Amino acid sequence: MAGPHSPNPTVGADGPPPREGEPHQSAPLEYPGNYDARPKPRRRRLVIGILVAVALVAATTAAIVYGVRTNGANTGGAFSEGSVKTAIQGYLDALAHRDVDTIERNAMCGLYDGIRDRRSDQALAKLSSDAFRKQFSEAHVTSIDKIVYWSDYQAQVLFSMRVKPATGSALHEQIQGIAQLLSQHNRVLVCSYVQRTAGTY
Repeated sequence: MAGPHSPNPTVGADGPPPREGEPHQSAPLEYPGNYDARPKPRRRRLVIGILVAVALVAATTAAIVYGVRTNGANTGGAFSEGSVKTAIQGYLDALAHRDVDTIERNAMCGLYDGIRDRRSDQALAKLSSDAFRKQFSEAHVTSIDKIVYWSDYQAQVLFSMRVKPATGSALHEQIQGIAQLLSQHNRVLVCSYVQRTAGTY
């Protein structure tokens, strides 16, 4: 004989069956473990990007430091102190002795062989020599004070020279000048020359 609370065979542990036309609702599924334990690829990419950037900055800094320390070391000897001194002395001698061809060849800075009409350049060379000879009767390079390399083939040089004034007075020491040089076909040309010390001797 059934009791007053006999179980309904049609009712399961999950509740009554759904009525016709109603969706079936099941219990939510549970997954073991911690959701935060999953890898985060976005954070990993960020860390890798930062490390790459730091490495690039370090490499660039090292290259700059190396370039500063070896400035001019790879010029192939074109602008050694000896070759620079010889080139400047040759140019000063040409000015002192009115060697128009040498003055012109240097002043043309590598273009000499390509110029067809050199009359204006020759006139300028004569004027440069005349202006130099009004100041000095002799000039001897005593030291190369500083070489600034623009490239493997171009440089600016600060130098000192001992000069004898055209007036015939005593020698003057440590007169400085600036020369811009070009290395071409194993020859160093003095493209320009400027005296640093003001005054007339």
